[in-house]
Amino acid sequence: MSSHTTTAPRIFHGWLVVAAAFAVTFVGFGSAYTFSAFVESLQRDFGASRGSVSLVFSLAGFLYFGLGIVSGPLADRFGSRRLAVAGMVMTGLGLAAASLARTLFEVYAAYGLGVGLGVGCAYVPAIGAVQRWFVRRRGFASGLAVSGIGMGTLVMPPLASLLIETLGWRGAYLVLGALAAIVGGGFALLIENDPRDRNLGPDGDPPQTGPQSTRPEGMSVNEAVRSRRFISLYAACLICAFGVFVPFVHLVPYARDHGVAPSAAVLLLGVIGIGSTAGRFFLGGIADRMGRQLSLLLMFAGMALALTIWVVSTDFWSLAAFAFVYGIFYGGWVAVLPAVVMDYFGGRNVSGLIGILYTSVAFGTLIGPSAAGFAFDASHSYTVPILASAGANIIALMIVVATSDHAPWNKVAASQARKLAGT
Repeated sequence: MSSHTTTAPRIFHGWLVVAAAFAVTFVGFGSAYTFSAFVESLQRDFGASRGSVSLVFSLAGFLYFGLGIVSGPLADRFGSRRLAVAGMVMTGLGLAAASLARTLFEVYAAYGLGVGLGVGCAYVPAIGAVQRWFVRRRGFASGLAVSGIGMGTLVMPPLASLLIETLGWRGAYLVLGALAAIVGGGFALLIENDPRDRNLGPDGDPPQTGPQSTRPEGMSVNEAVRSRRFISLYAACLICAFGVFVPFVHLVPYARDHGVAPSAAVLLLGVIGIGSTAGRFFLGGIADRMGRQLSLLLMFAGMALALTIWVVSTDFWSLAAFAFVYGIFYGGWVAVLPAVVMDYFGGRNVSGLIGILYTSVAFGTLIGPSAAGFAFDASHSYTVPILASAGANIIALMIVVATSDHAPWNKVAASQARKLAGT
């Protein structure tokens, strides 16, 4: 081609990777977060308590966050695309198998294992791949990718509720399974690990040349996980996660207990989705300008504040206000966290490190929603679980403050981390 030839700039492939990650999170987490719409049907058909039904979601959540410790390093080594495709197919099969369950234990096995392993296989590889394609706009791109979770939370629970009304809960699971495998698996084919494979640099810049360009910079996994920063981030996410997913399981039953109609109650999950999408879009971009670490602290504070709104809310509109505010800060937390990992530790093992970090969220998710359900069974009140969830976010904030850039004992480490990440 002549050097004088000019062509319209093609779309930077990094944005297609973002679109693929958006689709994976939309169908994967959207399907997972429909669970609240199924609670009443599963309780009725299997004569089960709210705590034991909630355990289905907790098991799935434990697996889809915990599996990142395996899928992240595998993605760093073998590429994210094949793991994401396999994960979406597995999610579809798990949902389809749940439609055939004859006991609650079979729902645990099908939904818990299928959706848990499937989303776990796809999520960290997809989000990890996005981090390598951007530097200047990493927070925004990361936020855009995980806004699929928010949009999925907005669209999928009302869709599931409609499907349950028309096809029954079994038919609803079958349709959701087909969507996960076809839409999620199809888009996952667009994922690529590294811009250098297309002779590009991050953000669409020309690729670096010379010895620095042969591999992404960053800490080894061993160096990173032994650092004070990683340990504090892990502890903060573990404690925060005890409460983070309680609304996703219990907001609809809580609203029903306070006289909100079923069709309106399920819309509250959609309101979390709207807030979450807004948080991911806007707070991810704002974090690029005001500092991603400071933004992470604000997310913990914001989630704690929102949960205090929930504890005094008893009608649809006050619950909707809670759901929107909570969604904004929850969405910001999910958007900023992977970008903070990249900032702190560099891109060499970013998927693996995100995967290890998310095991903290896995343990919190396993314990939190089911513990809230059993607490309700014992007391017929959600007050203690909600206040405990708010307190967990405050403790998480304090842990991260102790190792923040603003802490005088950590300024040297902060400077080294910025050099390492190339930002």
